[in-house]
Amino acid sequence: MLTSIEGNFNNPEVHKLLIKHFIELRAASPEGSAHVLDIDGLKHSSIKFWSLWKNKTLTGCGALKFLDNEHGEFKSIRVHDSFRRKSFGTKIIKLLIREAQNLNIKQISIETGAGDFFIPARKLFKNCGFKPCKPFAHYKEDINSIYLTKLIS
Repeated sequence: MLTSIEGNFNNPEVHKLLIKHFIELRAASPEGSAHVLDIDGLKHSSIKFWSLWKNKTLTGCGALKFLDNEHGEFKSIRVHDSFRRKSFGTKIIKLLIREAQNLNIKQISIETGAGDFFIPARKLFKNCGFKPCKPFAHYKEDINSIYLTKLIS
C-alpha cells in the first residue's frame, strides 16, 4: 500500500528524484515545449505536491495544480526507477486521483510530450482512463505536446 506525504521537498530522496525528473524532461523536450516545473514552481500556492512511499521507500511523486475550484492539472508525476514496470505508475495515478477527489476536484487534465520518450507516460494515462483533449489553461496547440483529461467525480 502506498502512502502520501504532502510537501516533503527537503527530503534528500525526494529532492534527488525531482532533479532527475527535471533534467530528463527538459532534455527530451524541444526548446519552448518543456512545461516541467522546478521545485520553486511546485511550491506555488496553487499546487499541492506529494511524495509517495511504500513503507519507508520512495516510489514516486506527483503534484496537482488547481486550474479552478473543480479542475486540476497533474504535474511532475514520476515513478522512481526502482519501481518502473511494476504497476506503480497506475498505483501513483490512482492515489493522486483520490487526493484530488478529497480536494473536490472533478476533472484532471495533463500535458505530456508527443515524442518517443513520453510513450510510457501516454500509455499509463490512457490505461488510467484519460482521453485526448484540446489544450487547456495556458497551453496552446503544440506539435510537441499531447493534452489529456479525465472526469473523476
